[in-house]
Amino acid sequence: MTQKQKIRRRTFIQGSAAVAGGFWVAAGTQTAKAQSPNEKINIGIIGVNGRGRANTGGVAGENIVALCDIDERYLAGVGPRFPKAKTYIDWREMVDQKDLDAVVISTADQVHALASCWAMRRGLAVYCEKPLSHSVHEARVVQETYLKEKVPTQMGTQIHATENYRRVVELVQGGAIGPVREAHVWCGRRGPGGGLPEGENPCPAELKWDLWLGPAPYRPYNKSYMPGNLTWNRWWDFGNGTLGDMGSHLIDLPFWALKLRDPITCETEGFPAEPSPYTNPQWLEATWEHPARGDMPACTVKWYDNVRRPESPEGVDLTKWHIGVMFVGDKGKLVADYGKHILLPADQYANYERPERSIAPSLGHHKEWLAAIRADDHTATLCNFDYSGKLIEHNLLSNVAYRVGKKLQWDAANLRATNAPEADQYIRREYREGWSLDG
Repeated sequence: MTQKQKIRRRTFIQGSAAVAGGFWVAAGTQTAKAQSPNEKINIGIIGVNGRGRANTGGVAGENIVALCDIDERYLAGVGPRFPKAKTYIDWREMVDQKDLDAVVISTADQVHALASCWAMRRGLAVYCEKPLSHSVHEARVVQETYLKEKVPTQMGTQIHATENYRRVVELVQGGAIGPVREAHVWCGRRGPGGGLPEGENPCPAELKWDLWLGPAPYRPYNKSYMPGNLTWNRWWDFGNGTLGDMGSHLIDLPFWALKLRDPITCETEGFPAEPSPYTNPQWLEATWEHPARGDMPACTVKWYDNVRRPESPEGVDLTKWHIGVMFVGDKGKLVADYGKHILLPADQYANYERPERSIAPSLGHHKEWLAAIRADDHTATLCNFDYSGKLIEHNLLSNVAYRVGKKLQWDAANLRATNAPEADQYIRREYREGWSLDG
C-alpha cells in the first residue's frame, strides 16, 4: 500500500464510528459516524450482472463511484441507477480510480484472484464472490497478499452469516455429538461431461470477449459459454465444476466447525474415470484427511455430488436432501443444510439442552465487510481472505487429484504433492500474455 493510499484510508476512517450492536468496535473515543454522503464508503463494482446485481444491492447504501463490466449492455442497464459512477470495461483501469476505498468483484472465476490481488495492493478493501480463485496456487497468493496488505476482505459465502450455520458450529464445538472424526458433504447438482462447444458464433459488439476471457486460454466465442456460471463453470478454463462452486458454501460449514486448515492427503473418484481435458466430471467424490487440531482429533472430510451420497443414518433419508452436511461424532450425528439441522439418534437428543449461544448474530454478510472497513479492522470479517483462501485452496485440491488420477500426499508449506510432480500443472496455471497476479 502506498503512503498516499494509507493517508486516504486514514482520512476516511477518522470519520468512522463504533458499530452499533457491539459486533465491531472502533478504537479510541471516536463518536458515532454520521451518515452524510461524504462519509460513505466509495465502492467500485467489477461485474454488474448475475451475482453482481445481488452484491451491488448489498452495498448500494454506500457511494457507488465506479462500474465495470465487459458487456456494455449490462453497464447501460445499471448506469442510470448510479448516474455519478464512472464506467469501465477493463477492471485493470478501474482499480486505479483515485477516490476508491473498496471494490466488489463478481466476475467469472478465472478473474477473481487477479482482480482481488490488484485491488488489495492498491490499498482497497475487497469483497469477492466465491470461489476466491481458479487454482490452488492463486488461493495461496490471495491469502498471502491479504496478510501482507491488511485490508478488510470478505468472500461471498453468504450462508456463513445465517443463524443455522452458527448454531451448528456451536453444537459441534460444544461437544454435542462428541469428538468428530468424519464430515460428509454433498450437493445434488449434476456435472456436464463432454468437450469444447463446437463452432464459433458471432460475438455481440457490446461484449468484449477478450476481456471476459482474461487470463484464460483463448477460445473462440461461442454462446454456450454465456451468460451464467452453470454454463461457463463447466469448463476447466473458466471454472471448477460443482465442487469448485457449491463446495464454497457447503464445505464452509465443517471447515468452520472443525477448525480445519491444511489437509495432508486428498484423493478422488469421478466419472468419467479418465478426466476430460476440457470439462468437469459428471460426478465426483473427494476425500481429504486432516491432522489433529488442538483437542480435536484427526478427521476426514468427504464430498459427493450428483446422485452420490453418504450412507443414510437411521431415521433420515439423505437421498431426499439435495444439499447437506453430516458430522459423525463419537456420541451421535448431526445433519444440516442451509436452513435446518437435526441431532441423531432423535430419541437420544429429545431432551438435549443446547449450549448457550456463543457466536453473535451477523450484521449481514455484506454489512460485516462494510463495518470492518469503517473500523479499519482487517480481521473483523469471518470470511476474510485468510480463512476463505484456505477453504478454497482445500477444495480445489480435489480437482487436482481427479485430473492426476492418484491420491495426493500434500505438502501445504511448499504447495506441492510430494508423490505427484505431474500435479504442478494443475496446482498453478499459465496466463495469457498481458495478464498477471502481480499488477
